[in-house]
Parts: sequence; C-alpha cells; structure tokens
Amino acid sequence: MLDYKIKVPFFDASAQYIANKAELDEVMQEVLKKGAYINGPEVNIFANDLADYLNINQVIPCANGTDALCLALMALDLNKGDEIIVPTFNFIAAAEAVAFLGLTPVFADVNEDNFNIDAESIVKRITPKTKAIIVVHLFGAAADMDTIMSLADEYQIPVIEDVAQSLGGEYKGRKLGTIGTIACTSFFPTKNLACFGDGGAVFTNDVELAEKIKMLANHGQKKKYEHQYIGVNSRLDTLQAAILTHQLKQLDDNIEKRSKLAKRYSDGLNNLDIELPKETAHIKHSFNQYCILLQNESQRDRLKKYLADQGISTMIYYAKPNHLQEAFSFLGFKECDFLISEDICKKVLALPISSALSFEHQNYVIDHINRFFANA
Repeated sequence: MLDYKIKVPFFDASAQYIANKAELDEVMQEVLKKGAYINGPEVNIFANDLADYLNINQVIPCANGTDALCLALMALDLNKGDEIIVPTFNFIAAAEAVAFLGLTPVFADVNEDNFNIDAESIVKRITPKTKAIIVVHLFGAAADMDTIMSLADEYQIPVIEDVAQSLGGEYKGRKLGTIGTIACTSFFPTKNLACFGDGGAVFTNDVELAEKIKMLANHGQKKKYEHQYIGVNSRLDTLQAAILTHQLKQLDDNIEKRSKLAKRYSDGLNNLDIELPKETAHIKHSFNQYCILLQNESQRDRLKKYLADQGISTMIYYAKPNHLQEAFSFLGFKECDFLISEDICKKVLALPISSALSFEHQNYVIDHINRFFANA
C-alpha cells in the first residue's frame, strides 16, 4: 500500500535548461554579446544542422508551427475554396491554418491503432477539389505513409507532413518529415526538439518550393524591397536558433530515454483492461506523448481525478475533435460523423513522459494506476 505522496508534473519546462545550464548559458551569452538578434548566423547554422540530421535538402526556420503549416499551404499555389484533407482528431492548428487561408478543411477519421489519419477515410473524401493532404504523425507515431503516398501519387495530390510531435521518429528507416512533399514542425517547449519560446520550421527536398517558402516567410521578397509574393513576417529568432542547435545534439538520446520510459509503462500496465500504445517493427516512435485508452469517458475521468489527488498530473489529448468545434460549425458536421475520433476523445489519457521523468516518479504513476484498477 502506498503511504506517501509525490508531485509528478505532466511536463517540466525548466528541466532541460537545468540539466544543461552551463552549456546553454554559454550559448545564449554568445548570442547576446554579438547583438544579431534577428537573422544572426546561428539561424543558418541550425537550419543546416537540422537538414543534415533529417537528410533533407532544405530547412526553412520560422516563427512557430502554425506559421509553418500556413507557409507550406501558401507555397502550393492554392485557390480559395480548394479542399485540404486533415485529421479531425488533432490539435486545431492544421485545420485552422487551412481555414485561415480561405481553403476548405475536409476532415478525415483516424484509426485506433496509433491515432493517425486513416487511409480509407482519406479515399472517401478525395474529390476533384482536393489539393493537399495534411498528415499529422500524432503523439510520435508514424501514419501509414506507404498507403498515403500511394494515394497521393494516384491522385497527384501533395502531402504535407506535420511532425511537431514526431520529429526524430522514423518510418521504414526514413525520418518522418522527409517522405511527403513538404513537412512542418513546431519547437514549442513541450516538443521533443524544443526551444525556450516559440519556433517552427518547414522542410522539403523540392528546391523550388524551398526557395518560395523562404520568400513567403520574408514578406515575399528574395532581394530587399523587391517583393514577388504577398508574404508574411515569420522568422526564428537567433537566440532560439542557438538553443535549438544545442538541443538537436541531444534529440536522439532524449527519444531513447522516452522509449525506455514507454516500455516501462507498457510492461507495468499490460495486465490492465486498457489499451496501450502499439508499436510496430517498421516505426520508430518518438513518444512525445504516451496515451492510453480507457473503457469509457467515466472511467477515464475518474482515473484522471484519482491520479490528480495523488499529485500526478495527466492531460487529455484531445477533449473534442475538430469537426465538432464551434469554429468549424460552418462546415455542417455533427456528432457521429467520425465515430472513431469521437470515441477516442472520450477515452484517451496522456501520462507524464519526458526525458527528465525519473524511474522513481514513473514507478509512482504505475503503482497508482494499478491501485486504481485494483480498487475499482
């Protein structure tokens, strides 16, 4: 019987800084001394390092992950009303970027195996107006890219990969974000590759697309005061770029730590009547989140409250699918339109996982989850 209480945060934003304080302080001081806070040399250094890590042609840093999605869509020469297929079980950013640009989000369902967009659901939604598919590799697991890319080739539709939660993960030996036409990511502090503020990037092997994205992110200009496109002002500041260059060196080690923690969760919870993340041999999961599925919404909410009472913080990703959000009510979707996504929203719960989570704290979480079910 557990007769003690430990505070286990869902995520500790300061942990990576504290663990690497001396090196990061030096990195930041170097930028501050130089004074090149915008478009300093560290931005190009980071872009080149990330391109080398991904083995991709071009990386274009920008201000945040939502900007990255907008820039990717803007680069595809789309017209108002063009349809973009997006998963409904997802953070709103992808569908929001689509709608913000005057395009039409067309929602697709996901599968229960890894919460990613379902290829069969994509096929049902392809029309002559379909001009792109956004694939979000959710929680760190890869979508079925063979099938999705086959569909994309058949219908001549570009694929935008969102790897905000999966950077460093792989699909059949290829880094996620290097398979589709364009990829986007976020460096928000909760991501596996994170800065100490906002940041994002777009990457592609298409040199012409990359050149256009660079211009779009810089007011549509290639040469100062010569504007070829209507663009935006979206840039990664020098300080964040320098931090990210340091963080990138630790990305694979951090993912390995998360993978070990995920295995310990799965081993410690495998006798319970819950669904655990499924792993397959051809996918390298980055475990940005470790999500379990409970039997129903009531059980999920009771477990969440019980864990909170023990000092354990958990999160619900995501409480409502995008097609039921008021912001998208103009599309006319209703309950039961996407049964799998709606069901997942009622049963999903994310447990604490990060490279800073200690085995002691994780054991405390595992023990209390087992205790909850033993007393249910």
